[in-house]
Amino acid sequence: MGAALTRYRVIAWIVGVVLILLVVIGMPLKYGFDDPIVVETIGPAHGFLYMVYLVAAFDLSRRADWPLKRMALVMLAGTVPFVSFYAERRVSRWVTTDTRTPQPVAS
Repeated sequence: MGAALTRYRVIAWIVGVVLILLVVIGMPLKYGFDDPIVVETIGPAHGFLYMVYLVAAFDLSRRADWPLKRMALVMLAGTVPFVSFYAERRVSRWVTTDTRTPQPVAS
């Protein structure tokens, strides 16, 4: 599960940074200065990266056996600026806590 967590953490940071660039730089340029070049460039990249984020979040959630609600909330975290960073920290804590807890032995 460590590799799935690493993949998720990397893509969460990338999606978060690209989304912040899009919102903080691209949107003001497009709507304030009528220059859509940043949005036209970064927008499609963010869309593609968000799809990769969804796959990584789904993979991690299935390996960690999360409930559907938790999985959906983690997936939605990539759509709100700065929330993906918070979610990445929470997810890392959940996964490392769950892997340290001894699992009951089935008889």
